[in-house]
Amino acid sequence: MQAKEIKEQLQSLIEQSSSIDPNLAKKLDEINRWVKDIKLGSLTAKPLVLAFLLEVITDSTIWLLIKSLPSAAEQQAKLAQMTPNERYWYGYLFPKWINATDSKFYIWKQKLMSGEFNQVDDDIIKSIAQDIVSREGSFWQRYIADLSMATDLIVSSRNNQPLCIQVTSVSEELSNQKYHDWKNTLNLWEIERGLFVSYNPKDTNFINQLVNVALYNSDYLAEGKYLKFA
Repeated sequence: MQAKEIKEQLQSLIEQSSSIDPNLAKKLDEINRWVKDIKLGSLTAKPLVLAFLLEVITDSTIWLLIKSLPSAAEQQAKLAQMTPNERYWYGYLFPKWINATDSKFYIWKQKLMSGEFNQVDDDIIKSIAQDIVSREGSFWQRYIADLSMATDLIVSSRNNQPLCIQVTSVSEELSNQKYHDWKNTLNLWEIERGLFVSYNPKDTNFINQLVNVALYNSDYLAEGKYLKFA
C-alpha cells in the first residue's frame, strides 16, 4: 500500500468507526492529524512510520468487522476462530489501547517520525520468533505492544496461553530499573503474566535458552506473575 492509499484508508476508517466505535475514531483521528500534513514523498521515506500505519489500519479494519457483528455471541464466535495470540490481541489488548489514554503515545510517535526509534534487538527478536515457530509455537508482534506495553513478542505454546515477553541486552544494573519499569507498564495495561529476558550476546546458545524459557512459561507461568530471566 502506497503512502497516498494509506492516508485515504485512514480517513475512511475514521468515518466508519465514528458510528461503530467512537473511541477508535478518536485514536485514528489523532494518528491522522500526526501524518496528514506530511508530503507523500516524505512519508514514503519513513518506512517505520508506514509500517506502523499499516498495522493500525489492519487492526482497526479487523476490529470494526468484529464490532459490526450484531450480537456479543457472534463477536465472541469470530474471536474464537482466531489463533490464541490474535484472540488475545483483538479481544483484549487492542481494545484496551483503543479505550485508554496512552501516556507513551505522543513520545513514541515523535521518535518514529524523527527516526529515533532504534530497534537494537530486532535481529535477536526475529531469531527468537523463528525458533519459536520451528518448535511449533507461535508469536505476535505489534508496534503498539512494543512501544506502549513493553512487549516485544506475544508467545503461545502447546497450552495456547499467550505470554507477553520483553527482550533486552542491557547490563544487570540497568536491567533492574528496566525490569521495574516493565512491571509497572504491564500492571498499567492489566497484563496478568509477563516474562522479562535479558541476554548476553556473547553467549552462543542464548537464543535457544530464551526460547526454552519463553515456551515453558507460556504454558506454565501463573496469572499475576512477572518473571525475570537473565
